[in-house]
Amino acid sequence: MGVKLSVRIAGLTLKNPVMNASGTYDPVAYEPFVDPGQLGAVVLKSVTLEPREGNPPPRIHEVPCGLLNSIGIPSVGAKAFVEEKVPALKKYRDAVFIASVAGFTPSEYATVIEVLETAGDLIRAYEVNLSCPNLEKGGRSCALSDDCIREATRLAASKTNKPVIVKLAPDVTDIAAMGKAAVESGADALTVGNTYRAMAVDLRTRRPVFANVVAGYSGPAIKPLTLRAVYETVRAVDVPVIASGGVMTAEDALEYLLVGAKAVQVGTTNFVDPRAMLEVVRGIEKFLDENGIDDVNKFINSLVTQ
Repeated sequence: MGVKLSVRIAGLTLKNPVMNASGTYDPVAYEPFVDPGQLGAVVLKSVTLEPREGNPPPRIHEVPCGLLNSIGIPSVGAKAFVEEKVPALKKYRDAVFIASVAGFTPSEYATVIEVLETAGDLIRAYEVNLSCPNLEKGGRSCALSDDCIREATRLAASKTNKPVIVKLAPDVTDIAAMGKAAVESGADALTVGNTYRAMAVDLRTRRPVFANVVAGYSGPAIKPLTLRAVYETVRAVDVPVIASGGVMTAEDALEYLLVGAKAVQVGTTNFVDPRAMLEVVRGIEKFLDENGIDDVNKFINSLVTQ
């Protein structure tokens, strides 16, 4: 019989609770290492309405406990994505593809989804990346504003019948409140969270490492912070929560499942080991089998607090 690993998220059945974080796995380039059909889902690279080159180099900077990145969301644009990228994905019939949507105004998320809807059923859901700067509010991230979260979510959900997963920023005062705002506005699930805002400087030049000064911090050091955010969000909303932050091993993933996440995203460690996600899947299965648990859903949200 074995261990049942499949989970349900917003009407989607995933064969296991492991997916990639957007921008850390290309199903075509990584196919020799990880067939996308082996994952619970594949979150595609964020798509913007118009083509973007992204930030100038350097874009990545290693630190002792993780990675700083300032990529800048390079994108071919929504129309070219449908015409050029989607056809290459059609051969992966067993994969569940989730499109990551980026926008620079609340209405732009909806416009991108309108274009991506023309790709048909290949895209099964949308992850709305609210960490993009809102150009209508002086560049402040939409994920930091209750009003922006509500408007962007409402508009995005109005353009599709597919599940809308809202990706929240973790470094806010009350992430559970932000999650509730998204759910009240039509989110079918939440991703908690994203990179943490951070920076690095060069002592020799006395300049910031990145042209944009501030970058996103990911890797193992953020896991305890995001674990707390997931725990609080799960208890505040009635939709599935996907954990994203610092998953390097199966044990990390299991901790997120234990506090209530329905699935986990694996990111930074994909750059270290391209087969890391499969190791996480195997590790989850092994742990459950060794502990006499025949269904991952019996383990999810089983934390004992008293």
